[in-house]
Amino acid sequence: MMKWLMKLNGAFLIAALLFSGLWPASAQAQFRKAGTTGYVFLEIPATARSSGMGETSVALTDEAAASLLTNPSLLAFSARGFHLYASSANYLADIQHQCAAFGFSLGTAGFLGISLNYMDFGKMTHTVNADPQNPGGSYLILGNYTADAYALGLTFSRKLTQSFAFGIKGKYVRERIDAYSSDNVLLDMGMVYQTRFRTFRLGGYIQNFGVDARYIGDSFKMPMIFRLGCAMEVWGSPRSADRLTVVVDALHPSDYSERLHVGAEWLLRAALLLRAGYKFNYDEEGFTAGAGFRQKWKQYDFTLDVGYTDFGRLGSVLRFGLAISANK
Repeated sequence: MMKWLMKLNGAFLIAALLFSGLWPASAQAQFRKAGTTGYVFLEIPATARSSGMGETSVALTDEAAASLLTNPSLLAFSARGFHLYASSANYLADIQHQCAAFGFSLGTAGFLGISLNYMDFGKMTHTVNADPQNPGGSYLILGNYTADAYALGLTFSRKLTQSFAFGIKGKYVRERIDAYSSDNVLLDMGMVYQTRFRTFRLGGYIQNFGVDARYIGDSFKMPMIFRLGCAMEVWGSPRSADRLTVVVDALHPSDYSERLHVGAEWLLRAALLLRAGYKFNYDEEGFTAGAGFRQKWKQYDFTLDVGYTDFGRLGSVLRFGLAISANK
């Protein structure tokens, strides 16, 4: 087992070095691949905690059910019992974004979880050209139509040692515009490792891995993202009533050049959470902030979160989240 872990850690380090080697080249070339993939709603952060910390979450081992919407391997570090999470945001252009997740322990076998990521694009006016020979001229209003998208996921996560865990998530994805739709099956695969250096954790996962999908007569690629991240308490420990956690995530998306996310979370008196972060290499996004409140009652843990993301000229987005854990 130890030899296998050493090989795995070596492969992880090689991947990180390759990632860092790609960064300067892509930054200098300013190679932009925007608009080359579909199902882009899968790239939008789904949890309020992550939104407030610069969209960092790869190596946060206390995510519980929220990990079903980020790195699936993190669920294995949850306490035995069941865990619930739900979030909601009024996104840009009045788009509604809701997510829900439920995870539970299988004992020594690991953890199992289900999740839903849903986006409602609202109601839009259905128009056609009044004169097909004169595109851009007058038009006729035929009524209204709606559009939405969702991803329904099933996750399995397990610890192989006290320090290392893996997770895999299969998800069915569907997008619909009026009577037209497209669907596909994708995979998320992740791992996380607690090193022996203080509280330093290292994680990584591949998100939205799958074959090309089709919409009407055209095919398009999946919004695959390779994420590497680390987290550590610079003050206190993960179980301290007062602590300061710093997180860094590096992203290699298939539809854009490399990106860097940094975030921090300050826990006070085991109850109040203050968060901030920044996202580099975005056209509009940048500063984020957030807050949370924790309360324990018997064997239940409750956390209420809010995350703020600044989109520059496009405005801002507030995301709210509620987490409930019943620990055995």
